[in-house]
Amino acid sequence: MKNLFLIFLLTSVGMFGQNNATNKAAKKSTLETITLAGGCYWCVEAIYENLNGVQSAVSGYAGGKNGNPTYEDVSTGRTGYAEVVQLTYDTTVTNLDEIFKVFFTVHDPTTLNRQGADVGTQYRSAIFYKNQQQKNAAQNIINSLKNAKIYDDPIVTALEPLTKFYKAEQYHQNYYANNKTQPYCQMVIQPKMEKFEKLFKTKLKNKK
Repeated sequence: MKNLFLIFLLTSVGMFGQNNATNKAAKKSTLETITLAGGCYWCVEAIYENLNGVQSAVSGYAGGKNGNPTYEDVSTGRTGYAEVVQLTYDTTVTNLDEIFKVFFTVHDPTTLNRQGADVGTQYRSAIFYKNQQQKNAAQNIINSLKNAKIYDDPIVTALEPLTKFYKAEQYHQNYYANNKTQPYCQMVIQPKMEKFEKLFKTKLKNKK
């Protein structure tokens, strides 16, 4: 019931001016990017690869200071980097608001530096914005969720400026699609996928 109420709330809060801005921007380009951190990037990537309008979902790292981070470095939790997924989406098919609706539905934005058994600053909940419009849209949705008291605990999703995105090693790309029988994929990613497919079934690339 809470999931359905969350979807209703996110639908009712409006588009925060995104549609008008998108329509104007579409005259120049229909593609836009946003970078999200919601725990293990395998999970986030798998979900958004199936959202209609998303052209690509690339796993990587953002938020740290030292250049050229590796998975081994980031996994220590001491680099400042988060596991992120950078989305490229077609604004004539989807928009930032819809992307945020999915984001706040398929991960827990109330657990600090943790998603399930994945613990560390590299698994923090964060939105890496590249301009003020993205930051405002993210803050508006967070405020709406807080005001509606959707969650029992405070939302800890951080809004961080995107300074640099580093693509993760190739074996991390399309991980779920290539490793569906792997235990982590079956126990952690698959339940998230099922939740996403149920709540956003009309938004899937291949509607079921």
